[in-house]
Amino acid sequence: MQQFISLSYKYIFVMQFHAQTQFSLSDILKITPFDDVLTWSGVSAATPTEEMNGAGNLMDFLDEPFPDVGTYEDFHTIDWLREKSRDTDRHRKITSKSKESMWELIKSLLDAWSGWVVMLLIGLLSGTLAGVIDLAVDWMTDLKEGVCLSAFWYSHEQCCWTSNETTFDDRDKCPQWQKWAELMTGHAEGAGAYVLNYFLYVLWALLFSFLAVSLVRVFAPYACGSGIPEIKTILSGFIIRGYLGKWTLLIKTVTLVLAVSSGLSLGKEGPLVHVACCCGNLFCSLFSKYSKNEGKRREVLSAAAAAGVSVAFGAPIGGVLFSLEEVSYYFPLKTLWRSFFAALVAAFTLRSINPFGNSRLVLFYVEYHTPWYMAELVPFILLGVFGGLWGTLFIRANIAWCRRRKTTQLGKYPVLEVIAVTGITAVLAYPNPYTRRSTSELISELFNDCGALESSQLCDYINNPNMSRPVDDIPDRPAGPGVYNALWQLALALIFKIVITIFTFGMKIPSGLFIPSMAVGAIAGRIVGIAVEQMAYHHHDWIIFKNWCRPGADCVTPGLYAMVGAAACLGGVTRMTVSLVVIMFELTGGLEYIVPLMAAAVTSKWVADAFGKEGIYESHIQLNGYPYLDVRDEFTHRTLATDVMRPRRNDPPLAVLTQDSTTVEDVETLIKDTDYNGFPVVVSRESERLIGFVQRRDLTLAIKNARQKQDGVVSSSVVYFTEDAPQLLASNPQPLKLRRILNLSPFTVTDHTPMETVVDIFRKLGLRQCLVTRSGRLLGIITKKDVLRHMAQMMNQDPESIMFN
Repeated sequence: MQQFISLSYKYIFVMQFHAQTQFSLSDILKITPFDDVLTWSGVSAATPTEEMNGAGNLMDFLDEPFPDVGTYEDFHTIDWLREKSRDTDRHRKITSKSKESMWELIKSLLDAWSGWVVMLLIGLLSGTLAGVIDLAVDWMTDLKEGVCLSAFWYSHEQCCWTSNETTFDDRDKCPQWQKWAELMTGHAEGAGAYVLNYFLYVLWALLFSFLAVSLVRVFAPYACGSGIPEIKTILSGFIIRGYLGKWTLLIKTVTLVLAVSSGLSLGKEGPLVHVACCCGNLFCSLFSKYSKNEGKRREVLSAAAAAGVSVAFGAPIGGVLFSLEEVSYYFPLKTLWRSFFAALVAAFTLRSINPFGNSRLVLFYVEYHTPWYMAELVPFILLGVFGGLWGTLFIRANIAWCRRRKTTQLGKYPVLEVIAVTGITAVLAYPNPYTRRSTSELISELFNDCGALESSQLCDYINNPNMSRPVDDIPDRPAGPGVYNALWQLALALIFKIVITIFTFGMKIPSGLFIPSMAVGAIAGRIVGIAVEQMAYHHHDWIIFKNWCRPGADCVTPGLYAMVGAAACLGGVTRMTVSLVVIMFELTGGLEYIVPLMAAAVTSKWVADAFGKEGIYESHIQLNGYPYLDVRDEFTHRTLATDVMRPRRNDPPLAVLTQDSTTVEDVETLIKDTDYNGFPVVVSRESERLIGFVQRRDLTLAIKNARQKQDGVVSSSVVYFTEDAPQLLASNPQPLKLRRILNLSPFTVTDHTPMETVVDIFRKLGLRQCLVTRSGRLLGIITKKDVLRHMAQMMNQDPESIMFN
């Protein structure tokens, strides 16, 4: 935490946190003061004058700031309180300077508007990249089956749009679009043409996946996977250098197109959140307000995540709620406004590009002409149960496979794994028309209602020749042979998608989970919807149908069941609720069907939570050992701070520094022999009365800088953290004052503080560590890693799985 903080500000800051986190006053007062430094919830009584003035005539070289002090090393957690206080000091200085001149006033206004400028840039870039990715995926997916002769860069749909010879009945066929067999041999039908098209389909898929995994492995290893587990961890305060870098942005954008086009069972929606956060991190580097403060940077990244979901689904409001509910750790009100603005700009940019060619922002626009009925809540809830069971099955199976990949030889051959899974997927997917096409096209067809103009097998019903009704009000009809054939193909596609998605998610290529999960639910929902529809037609005299389904009426909409099933399966895997429902009705335009979506989402979460509280992203965070302290976890065990703090009973004593009797050589030896992130500073080793806390990185940089710039600093120089220099002999070398890097107000608890309170403090204030004292005497230290390991131990999990601080 920055040093130049007044007591009055800190008191206000703690009380603000008290208001936001609903701490009771008694909880705050459990943190006992130590005698020589007045401490209330980690608040020091040191005055600004004491902290800012140097000691005597000795030079305090830290009067001039030097690079990297106050920064963090890779794979470490930030100190939220320190970042918050640094930003408050920065803002206070800007406000005071703005009264001095017109130029300073203009600079303060620019600083105030910089946040909105960053949001605008994030929205523009993420919307543009999403549009380009959508267009490229459409073209490369169709490239596996054929090519447009008039313009090779056109997809199948775009090629036939421009043709004047396309008829309505054969709207998917036009002379300008030719499949590879027809182009090479001149024959479009027959066994030879089928085999050649089959072979080239598999070959293109293998080529795309090989390029994707090779680019990721060589240029940007962090570009693999969904990215959401790491984004959640980064937003909680963890540092992963390079994860949001420029190379990661470039390679993830390119390889995402290749991976989705290869036909693997994955989506682009999760990786688009990663892409948007890379855009946010890129623009943060342009403004010192965000580049030099990790806490402020994470506010921007929260808004960028909202923009990513906005362009992934065409759901700006759902994107804001997704960021709030699913990924963000600290989400103040101004971040909500800025997230909304970034999502708005991103959606507007995507709509301007119009990648779907339907003049709509939504991906799966539906238009149903029949309301839902109360009796249908039963199959909707059953779909919710299926979604919860599928979510549990997928999480456990996928985590088991990913753990096997990490702990066996399989993990050493990521390219071979991707090639093998792609080959199996392509070979098994091509014979089935519902798995051959892109997953987005499949979901769109499953969501659609069967109108009079539909040519899909799913709409092959037996029509009554005497029927004379409006086009949009077609009654329920008996299923024809095309529907039954489609049901068998959908059942096989369901089994295929369930199995192959387990092995696909987590490979070393960009892979999202939203679309595959929705596909599983949409297939199951469409099958259930057709079953209910046929039951209502053939048994309309049953009591459950008699009140609302008369003969000749349009009672059941199978596409609605597909939409509800998609929401249920996605909710079972991710455990989203509110944001899921909003995303689904924004995605489809089906606002009228929000109640069935809510029922399915809540049911799937209840069923999945009965088998385990963690969603897929939290499970992958645990698998990777990231120090993520979930705000939704409950700690109900009756342990105390003394049970968790270090050192333990048989451990060596705590590594500390004294305020005025440690030499530079002693400090350098301590840094070399230990790997701790910081050291408590005490009055003396005998009294162990706490003075403050100093970060390891700041200490290293300060000594290095002092040796370069301050004359007379040698290994035997005394390091002192007091305001006045210690009394030394004239023959002694010049001492080194390091008071400026000392945190005089470290957060402290007593040894009898319940761990339930300690966990709440770490979770809600974002601490890296807190010190354990008794009557001002230092007893030990509790780090975030200690808290996570203790929680894992209490839940009978492996505490050594937490690998980072």
